[in-house]
Amino acid sequence: MTGVLQVLAVNFAGLLLVILALWAIARAIRDVSFVDAFWAFGMVLLAWGTVSQTGIDGQRTQMILLLVSIWGVRLALHLFLRWRAEGEDPRYRKILANVTESRGWSWDRAALLSVFLMQAPLLFVTCLPAQLGLYASATGLSAAMGTLARIGALLAVIGIAFESIGDLQLAAFRKNPANRGRVLDTGLWRYTRHPNYFGDALTWWGLWMIAADAGPGIALASLVGPVFLTFTLTRWSGKPMLERGLRKSRPDYADYVQRTSGFIPWPPKPRAIKV
Repeated sequence: MTGVLQVLAVNFAGLLLVILALWAIARAIRDVSFVDAFWAFGMVLLAWGTVSQTGIDGQRTQMILLLVSIWGVRLALHLFLRWRAEGEDPRYRKILANVTESRGWSWDRAALLSVFLMQAPLLFVTCLPAQLGLYASATGLSAAMGTLARIGALLAVIGIAFESIGDLQLAAFRKNPANRGRVLDTGLWRYTRHPNYFGDALTWWGLWMIAADAGPGIALASLVGPVFLTFTLTRWSGKPMLERGLRKSRPDYADYVQRTSGFIPWPPKPRAIKV
């Protein structure tokens, strides 16, 4: 039986090799923006890296692997196609410009240290529910799914669907030239300003519940994953950074913020009456 620390070490080493290869590609094209797509697909690689070491047998193993694969491949493809259509993300351009100016680093060094190598440990930690849940199931610690795991699987499915529908609604909205400069406030976007972020978080809380059902040790060791992801989406690089830009570029966004829940879906407040 392969020890859990060995499994995690092999996964992290493999992740670093892929990250360095992606950095080499970024150097060639002078754009790091595609790293967002790898954030999702990297978790798929970590999940498959785990089962390649421990085996694929067990109900919990197959459920986690299926859910992570569906979530990660769908989101990675969505973000990759968006990058191909829209080009370099201004956020990363600004980050690299600030780092190169303030620290005197070259573009290559800034991209490696401020983007790619920073992504690796954060991605790895976020994916701990999948890695530890797969290990616990495939090595026989707890292969069967209990009530908590079944609830978690349901939440993960809802999260994937919520995020996917939100992305489709936003893509359709952006394709219409008449919507340029306007705010999407229909569909799921009527109930939360970030249905994609909410679906993302719900998916990984669901995956954590599947892993947590294997036992208190796995639950505690992997809890950092969904906690960190939720913090990132709501307090760090997700919602705050995106909304700062939208407040400047969308005149009606301030009103939208007043009416609409910032994260958890909730019925909107009545639209303010202008006198």
